[in-house]
Amino acid sequence: MKPVDLKPVDSKPIDLTSRAAYQLFTPVTIRFSDTDKLGHVNNVAIAAYFEAARCELYYKLMQETGVGGNIDFVLARVAIDFKREFFYPGTVEVGSRFVRLGNRSVTSGYGLFLGSTCHATAEAVNVFFDLETRKPIAPPPRLRQQLEQQLNT
Repeated sequence: MKPVDLKPVDSKPIDLTSRAAYQLFTPVTIRFSDTDKLGHVNNVAIAAYFEAARCELYYKLMQETGVGGNIDFVLARVAIDFKREFFYPGTVEVGSRFVRLGNRSVTSGYGLFLGSTCHATAEAVNVFFDLETRKPIAPPPRLRQQLEQQLNT
């Protein structure tokens, strides 16, 4: 089965730096301990902010479809692009969305915002995982259908 992209091949790719690309936002409070000796929020903290948004996105998907039990998802790859530095204190909003669906995996995209300014973007690949067999699996039909619907909005 061929991976499903969010948009047809002839359309523009998704601009992860645009707030308009997202419907789901996860607020994350910046902690003083998230800063480094230069005073800006460090890369490890930023990865944790994306993790919080990723978990919310996937748990929401699993709840909406009623899928659970022996199926979960595991992180296979994450890539972060740092755009601008930012500082404590404050709250960031992390936009999240699905951008590609494969046979056993799904790619999600993220943008980290302070106000309307994007400070970082990320993409993550998660693999659906059978908790009993400990092996990757194809998502159940209702889960796949929900993902395909979200990819087309």
